[in-house]
This record gives sequence, C-alpha cells and structure tokens, in this order.
Amino acid sequence: MEQLNPRIRTVWLAVSVVAAVALAYVVGLAPTETAVQPPVPLSVVVFGVVLVVGVVYQYLRYKAWGFEIQDDAVYIEHGVVVRVKKVVPFVRVQHIDSRRGPVERASGLASLVIYTAGSRGADVSVPGLTPERADELRERLRELAIENEESIEDAV
Repeated sequence: MEQLNPRIRTVWLAVSVVAAVALAYVVGLAPTETAVQPPVPLSVVVFGVVLVVGVVYQYLRYKAWGFEIQDDAVYIEHGVVVRVKKVVPFVRVQHIDSRRGPVERASGLASLVIYTAGSRGADVSVPGLTPERADELRERLRELAIENEESIEDAV
C-alpha cells in the first residue's frame, strides 16, 4: 500500500492547532463565577488537551492511510477509530479529478477524487498527494478504466 505524502501531517496538525485555539477561546469567554481561581485557567487546559489529542490523532491517521491501484480496482484503507476499507472497481468509475484547494495549494499538495456510479455519496478522495503524483494517478486510472471498459464490451 502506498502512503500519503508526509506534508499532509502538517496540514492536519495545523487544523488541530486551529481547533485547539478556537475551543480554548470559546472556553475562555465562558463566565466563571467561582470563589477560588484554579492555578491554570481552564482555557489553557482545554488548549493543551485538544492539541495533544490532535497531534496523536493526526499521527495515527497518517499511519492508517493507504491506497493501492491494481488492474481491476483502487483499494483504499483509512480510519483511526473506525477502519474503512474501500474497493472501487474500474467499471464503476465515472470520472477522475485532481483537486487543489487553498490549503492544499499553500502546502504543495493535491487530492485525487474518483467519482463512481450507482451509490449515494459516490465519490472517493485520496488526499495528501503531490500535484504531480495526483495528475499521474489520474491519468493511470483513466487508462485502466478505459481498458477495463473495453474488456467488458469485448466479453458481451
């Protein structure tokens, strides 16, 4: 199984830091009417806990992510709490995009999005690829999908 580009960990870590700051800010705004002030403000504790959980989670998330392209399908595994294993047969592939949002552009990454037919929420995304790798995979998947489609038509 191929892993994602290690730079995706930085993106996920940045999201954890933003979440920690936001939650600490919200907790800091809450009124505290206690006679005894704690030695460490609750917002600092919340920031620390959320940040530690975020760092551990992004590490485990990166380790859990993998994908593999075989002759008949794309195999994807991911998930920390819930392990997800997806198989996307090429006969189900409608089209394939590479996508680069603002955060991905800033980090020099891209995502590969595979749109499939016949089910709800039928798109599969592989984040954390370099733009070159995403384009290379998009072309390879396109070729494999065309070959697979032609072999099905020949069999009929």
